[in-house]
Amino acid sequence: MLTDHIQHRRLFLNTVLQGCVAGSLFPSFTALLADASQVTSRSIPAVPGKLSINLRKRAAETPDKPTTEKTEWNASETAIIICDMWADHPCKLAAQRVDRMAPKMNQVISLARDQGVAIIHAPSGGIQLYEETPFRKRSKEAKPSKPPVPIQSWCYLNPEKEPPLPVDDTVQRSTESSLRGCDDPIADYKKNTDRHQHPAIKMVGYDVISANGQEIYNFLQQEQRKNIVLMGVHTNMCVLGRPFGIRQLKYLEMNVVLCRDQTDALYDPRDRPYVSHTRGTEMIIEHIERHWCPSILGRDLTKVIPGSNNPDS
Repeated sequence: MLTDHIQHRRLFLNTVLQGCVAGSLFPSFTALLADASQVTSRSIPAVPGKLSINLRKRAAETPDKPTTEKTEWNASETAIIICDMWADHPCKLAAQRVDRMAPKMNQVISLARDQGVAIIHAPSGGIQLYEETPFRKRSKEAKPSKPPVPIQSWCYLNPEKEPPLPVDDTVQRSTESSLRGCDDPIADYKKNTDRHQHPAIKMVGYDVISANGQEIYNFLQQEQRKNIVLMGVHTNMCVLGRPFGIRQLKYLEMNVVLCRDQTDALYDPRDRPYVSHTRGTEMIIEHIERHWCPSILGRDLTKVIPGSNNPDS
């Protein structure tokens, strides 16, 4: 009796499976398989949870009157790119500001990571130091994806979309380096500074590391991350211009924002418009808010809307 029951059950299951494949019993089964395939292509678990995001914008007509728009992002559709937060920098005042920022940035990304946000570390010029790590391997093995427009090696100021930057970062005060915008009183630039990412910023779990625009695009597409947050340095240079920076991500039609309390500019108050370094950084953030994308605060990424991370949500 028990043996007969088992045989009948096997026969029934085989019939169901055959019907599914043929589409005769469950016409939507193919769609379900496609959805499952999409989910399993991810390396990071897609978990429930919605972030409450406050987007600060500036209209071209009223740049001095920012507006804030509240929206919601799925944590599992969000990624953070950390730009060039090096352990050291040729400009020592810039390095000191990174020292101050790094522990706070690590706290933001740690809490965001716990909510399901993807973390991409991009210390340009130092990637080769991480070649044997799982974080590097994961970015190189991301499923290839063709971008809608070419990914440039550097995205320069685009006069069709923006006026010149509000600060002058073109002055070079050392014959030994092409570094511009450094506010050190004496331009004693050191070569071969440490390009490891700042040690206060941890790489763990499903994080990846890359400064290659195509690799990062592949990873974002594989993980279905459409909301991208840029943080790091320097706001007027690498954050805007890198192949994974704000300009390129906008060209790729990604939903990108700047994290304005986790960034710093390379600006020298001895140059136009002769304001403090803090105000110079703020002016560049305002330029980005007006011409490129909104900005947010790091705290928007650290917690989800209560109840949105429950299984039934």
